[in-house]
Amino acid sequence: MKGFEFFYGPKVRSGAGESVRMAELLPPGRCLFVTDAGLVGLGLAEAPLAALREAGVEPVVFDSVEADPSRATVEAAVEAGRGCGSVVGFGGGSPMDVAKLAAYLLGSGDDLDSIWGVGLAKGGRLPLVLVPTTAGTGSEATPVTIITVGGSEKRGVSSAALVADSAVLDPELTVGLPRGVTAATGIDAMVHAIEAYTSAHKKNPLSDLMAREALRLLSANLPNAPVAGVHALAYPLGGHFHVPHGLSNALMLVHVLGHNLHAAMHDYAELGTLLDPALAQVGTQAQAQGFVELMAATCRAAGVPQRLSEVGVGEEHLDLLASEAMKQQRLLVNNPCEIDEAAARRLYGAAL
Repeated sequence: MKGFEFFYGPKVRSGAGESVRMAELLPPGRCLFVTDAGLVGLGLAEAPLAALREAGVEPVVFDSVEADPSRATVEAAVEAGRGCGSVVGFGGGSPMDVAKLAAYLLGSGDDLDSIWGVGLAKGGRLPLVLVPTTAGTGSEATPVTIITVGGSEKRGVSSAALVADSAVLDPELTVGLPRGVTAATGIDAMVHAIEAYTSAHKKNPLSDLMAREALRLLSANLPNAPVAGVHALAYPLGGHFHVPHGLSNALMLVHVLGHNLHAAMHDYAELGTLLDPALAQVGTQAQAQGFVELMAATCRAAGVPQRLSEVGVGEEHLDLLASEAMKQQRLLVNNPCEIDEAAARRLYGAAL
């Protein structure tokens, strides 16, 4: 068997109502509570905040996180958190990414410019609890955070120091979300599963088990409500057009799957028969193509936009998007086959 590494991530507490018990995971005193105005407006933060106060934790609410959060937002969160002894990230990927960086910068005293990239954040951080309200991002379980700099470029920090102490999974928080958010982030979760299962370098038996089960559950339930090439081509859509990350993945998913079909045929065939046992009666190529068609049908059934033109992208933007996608080499190297700039432009064009 080929050797591999597997990262387990934070301690996980899962169950209905767990978000109102997170004070058990935090020290008493002031706590920076990072979220966004939309979630506050929906009332999703009310019960968790009240429970924190009752337990002796004083939340300092920072709710100015936008989609594709900027460096300025991170810096504002750090300023809001001066004097706090812990951090909570409550929301989708944007609030959690900001919370991860704020906890590290407050705890370590490092400057953001000194930690861009992989493994450069080596200091301490404040105690950190992450509470996702969507299915898709996975930020609560990873050592990675993504920030928009210079108005459009996505930059990342990847370090074990960013891994939360605890992730709190409360399904009740997802009930009040708009249907479009649930659909787009659910498809994002499917993309994570697909890309993990077909990764060119990091595929392993443990991640295969989790990816297969995640995809099975998501495909069965998402209509009622895949990281590599898909994510790499999604990032420029968020940076330049402020398309939510989950929707960006949904818009590019089927086109990247088609591009990968030959290189990932056997993996796609396995996933196809997992989702539709009837595909076991046909050959490998038909099984793989059937998987791509199943994903296309899932995106349609979820009711999310299907074309880039629906989110403001035109023919005149294709060169820019393709060029920007090439900056995501840490993701592109995991794709089952090469996506060069010409291929990226072709895929964006197909998605118009």
